[in-house]
Amino acid sequence: MPDPLLAELSGHRWLVPLLADLGGHKGARFVELIHRLGLPRDSLTRTLEAATRNGWVQRNPGHGHPLRPEYILTKAGADAARRAATIARAQTELGLPPGAATRWGLPIVAGIRTGHDRFNALSRHLAPASPRALSQGLKALGRHGLVTRDVIDRLPPVSRYGLTRRGELLAEACL
Repeated sequence: MPDPLLAELSGHRWLVPLLADLGGHKGARFVELIHRLGLPRDSLTRTLEAATRNGWVQRNPGHGHPLRPEYILTKAGADAARRAATIARAQTELGLPPGAATRWGLPIVAGIRTGHDRFNALSRHLAPASPRALSQGLKALGRHGLVTRDVIDRLPPVSRYGLTRRGELLAEACL
């Protein structure tokens, strides 16, 4: 079973950068988040809604003063933000843009790290992921230089996935 927090963090492309930012700044106003994260309004709105549904972000009841943040982390959000900050730092060190991973990118990296190195093993490990989503995630991770694919010459051919050194660094941050 994949890590539930990691699966939820990767459930929306901008959750990791958003939570890392809110954790680092102890909250923020909507406009500040747009400028710091470089997001369109609609994307930020959807991400804040997802974070609110997960119970990680809430509107600040004391908002109204220009210096008070509009959005703050809940207790559960502070825990998720610490993990998101670790992942965001690793992505920055690797030169990956925020939101570079697909929906299943982080769980795939963590799954390969724990020994699920074949497609069907990953598929069983990440049970709700469709084969198409898993395939696209593996291809995207390969393009970013995080995952390698080795084809073993036998009948039928067998593919094994492994992490590059860059992938190992990201996997360590995910754990």
